[in-house]
Amino acid sequence: MKDIIHITGNVKYTITLDPSVWIFDDRKIDLDTYFENEEELPNEKEEYTKAASKHWDREIMEGAVYPPTLKTEKKFEKVRVLTGTFGIPFLPFLTNAEPNSESKTIEVHCENETVNIPMAEAENLILAFSLKGKPLKEDGPVHIYYKDGSNRRQPIKNVLDFHII
Repeated sequence: MKDIIHITGNVKYTITLDPSVWIFDDRKIDLDTYFENEEELPNEKEEYTKAASKHWDREIMEGAVYPPTLKTEKKFEKVRVLTGTFGIPFLPFLTNAEPNSESKTIEVHCENETVNIPMAEAENLILAFSLKGKPLKEDGPVHIYYKDGSNRRQPIKNVLDFHII
């Protein structure tokens, strides 16, 4: 039962979370690219012109390239799922639990500590559930990250459950 997490406390509905099935969820986020920040915003018109020019040059020299088939797209997605690092936003689960309006804090119970997170920060939480295609067995079942990446190097680990106060 270590792989199952509950949202309990000052909520209308107790929610049971099973991170092992989130790999099939369309809301999953690729954490390999999510926290990367582009330092410089590209000039859209210039980028479009370069891409169009490159495309025309390639078609003239090599001929037209046809789009990939559905089979190759499925293979690409399968490889991405088997090798990727993924997370999922916490807010939809919290919303389904329907916390009472007077709720102020989310207590995250971990193996060795309890972390208090204000309810206002709930929309900024991401629950990581896989690392390079493997579930987080040793220090999981989830790691908690903030959307801004401020705890990217030191996420909250060994999460047991969420208790709403």
